[in-house]
Amino acid sequence: MTHFAFPPAAQASVAIAGEPARFPVRRIYCVGRNYAEHSREMGHNPEKEVPFFFSKPADAVVETGATIPYPPETQNLHHEIELVIAIRVGGADIPVDRALSHVFGYGVGIDLTRRDLQGVAKAAGRPWDLAKGFDLSAPIAPLHRADNGATAQQGRIWLAVNGVEKQSGDLTDMIWPVADIIAFLSRSVTLQPGDLIMTGTPAGVGPLVPGDQVTGGIDGLGAISLTIAAR
Repeated sequence: MTHFAFPPAAQASVAIAGEPARFPVRRIYCVGRNYAEHSREMGHNPEKEVPFFFSKPADAVVETGATIPYPPETQNLHHEIELVIAIRVGGADIPVDRALSHVFGYGVGIDLTRRDLQGVAKAAGRPWDLAKGFDLSAPIAPLHRADNGATAQQGRIWLAVNGVEKQSGDLTDMIWPVADIIAFLSRSVTLQPGDLIMTGTPAGVGPLVPGDQVTGGIDGLGAISLTIAAR
């Protein structure tokens, strides 16, 4: 039996729609610029990019309906609505035609981003870690099981701030769809049960301020909401 110097942190987890069991989170991988219009609004050419990834810590997960304090060290917090893939079967070098068999389910997430810190890091050629992987930066709604019929091939994806729609697109707009994302990522790392993959955001990202009410959703996969509180 292993003895720790102090009690280890609680296991990060995400709710599963319609059941008391929860999905234990191991790692959170995020795809950058996976919608053409968002890539363009960020000043890039989507036709010249292969998928690239960054990470958030597992304990960045936040339940839907939460109130999140405006994070420190930023004056430009942005929302990014995203499809989330949950992995149930691990593997390396997963073929595209077998990738969907590794999926536990799908959900709705928001990649909160300290855009000003990201801009500084980009300009200096430094990592984005503190711009993307800060505390409470990964709100994720309950996952919908693939074995109960949940799919993510198409469907409207949207986000509103204070009832005003800011982002809207369709999962068919993704440059790299679900199976391709899983296959490509598994060439670089061995995926494991409990991994989450946030798959990029459509155009329309923008700032949040204290007091904002954020809502969003994906057709067939439910909705997400959160409130931004004071710093």
